[in-house]
Amino acid sequence: MGNDSPTPEPSKAQPVKICVFCGSSPGNSPAHMEAARSLAHAMHQHSIHLVYGGGTVGLMGELARTLVSLSGPEAVQGIIPAPLVQYEQKDAAQTTDNNEINTPDEAIYGRTSVTADMHTRKKSMARAVMEGGPGSGFVALGGGYGTLEELLEVSTWNQLGIHDRGVAVYNVEGYYDGLLQWIQDAVKAGFIGEGNRDIIVEAKDAEGVIHALADYRNAQGRLQLQWGSQ
Repeated sequence: MGNDSPTPEPSKAQPVKICVFCGSSPGNSPAHMEAARSLAHAMHQHSIHLVYGGGTVGLMGELARTLVSLSGPEAVQGIIPAPLVQYEQKDAAQTTDNNEINTPDEAIYGRTSVTADMHTRKKSMARAVMEGGPGSGFVALGGGYGTLEELLEVSTWNQLGIHDRGVAVYNVEGYYDGLLQWIQDAVKAGFIGEGNRDIIVEAKDAEGVIHALADYRNAQGRLQLQWGSQ
């Protein structure tokens, strides 16, 4: 990745930051929205800040709204690419009269940054987590293609040594059973090394997410590569 890797900036003590990948839809089972609310409550209880995709609908919106209502807007950082604003932000106008892109009400959804593209969004989300305190990491709630892509990308970055933060799935009603089984099958088939079997860890409730990331240990097979110095 060369100089394009999301190298964190040196800083003073930072709060724990968890980046949550999740859907802009609520899902068919109410358990998914309940899980988003439960995770927000657990993050509030542990004074953890949220980094997320900046949407105001579906699981994204529920998670952000709930945490802001508990911890205040400074606890939530949304990052969204400009083209997705019209799809992932309810009733959002694409631009203002000054040709600037609107952002959601900070008092309801926290701070929102608008990026030019998906790559910049994901790089910014990763950097925020890497700058967070011990126990910071990434977790996936329910979601579709985008959620899975983001989860697997940060898992790959962990394997390659680009970051050393934990990666977890919040497995609601067995939603991620298939993914977890695929990892085991890929190990058996020889496409994932035995030492990288546990890069993604499972949590089955909100407190489990917090503890899974706080107790996370990097996989033995993780590559110790140097990024950002070429």
